[in-house]
Amino acid sequence: MSDSDRSQRVDALLNGLPEALPPPQVRAKLRLAAGLTQQDVADAVGVKRVAVTRWELGQTSPRRPHREDYLRLLKGLAERFPQAAKADEGTPTPASDSRGSG
Repeated sequence: MSDSDRSQRVDALLNGLPEALPPPQVRAKLRLAAGLTQQDVADAVGVKRVAVTRWELGQTSPRRPHREDYLRLLKGLAERFPQAAKADEGTPTPASDSRGSG
């Protein structure tokens, strides 16, 4: 097998992997920076609010087709709120925002 063949096989494996989500605490920071509730995100992505809570706590991860929509939302928020996209080591993950609804 040539170097080119091996390189193409490695690329094929990498391209088949799903894109990584930001760490859970960053997911929550991005949502809060945008002034969104967990319910806002849940409605947009098409899941229940408790799913967003679990994603932000790192208890579960979104699956298809919601994963792609959630990732697209997070990427868009990261572009608009680059400070919030940075992970703070040791910062607890907020389970909900101050409005209490999400």
